Amino acid sequence: MATTPGDSSTSKFLTVAEVAAMMRVSKMTVYRLVHNGELPAVRVGRSFRVLEKDVDEYLRKSFYSAG
Repeated sequence: MATTPGDSSTSKFLTVAEVAAMMRVSKMTVYRLVHNGELPAVRVGRSFRVLEKDVDEYLRKSFYSAG
């Protein structure tokens, strides 16, 4: 079975609470990132799920050199 770039069968989905713990921020901050389109998410019922690779990518892009 070949894996295509859009295939998420090997990716891990995280809850907002898991993302918040991973990033060491509040759940409200994660919701803001999702609603602003800065962090891609999938809506499942009334909750959101975020791919772990998208969290890693967001954090990688957020690094900056301080001084």
